[in-house]
Amino acid sequence: MVAMTGRWVFRGHIAGLGTGSGLRAVVGIWKASPFGAFTDVMVELPSGLRLLLAPRAEIADFIQTTYTFDDVMLVPVHAALGPNHESGKQLQVHAGPLRIDARIGGPTKLGGLIALVPRALAVHPRWLTLINPLAAALIPGVRTAGTASQGRQEFYGVTKLRAINSAATTWKGHDAGPLADISPAVRFGFSSVPTKPALATVQTTIVASDPAE
Repeated sequence: MVAMTGRWVFRGHIAGLGTGSGLRAVVGIWKASPFGAFTDVMVELPSGLRLLLAPRAEIADFIQTTYTFDDVMLVPVHAALGPNHESGKQLQVHAGPLRIDARIGGPTKLGGLIALVPRALAVHPRWLTLINPLAAALIPGVRTAGTASQGRQEFYGVTKLRAINSAATTWKGHDAGPLADISPAVRFGFSSVPTKPALATVQTTIVASDPAE
């Protein structure tokens, strides 16, 4: 079981993409966390149904107390992020009924600006609280600081942002359609991901409303 310290830090990547069918997915690829390395996926179906695909019950329990879902599926979840044969990187995700094979390109325009901020500052909760209004103005639906479920405070510190150039996505074996913007915004928490499909290198910090939690 994860230690309930009242402060949890997750370091890794978040990939957000939409499809022509209306399915939208947010993939968390965590290299370091209170649960060790793992991958989880939040999916919003064209119907609006919000699903969490998680590899273990303890991970699902924690994520459910921070975000909002209509249903949870405990399934094997695997992600591989590595070079492809052309340029950039390839992201492959296998998560129960979901399959994603995406090509990652270079930094976005915003990613170029983000890279100018020293990492220690870019992930600090005070900085993220300060720039939250600017982030909301620049990228509709995106927040860098806010209140999650149970009054927990959450901070998203992005240090790199790369475009997703293409993706083949299937749900239950059926083609979900070509890569598309994340529109409308996903509704798992107080913040969505950028409208344009992208892979962010991120540190997510969650702080309990009650230090004893």
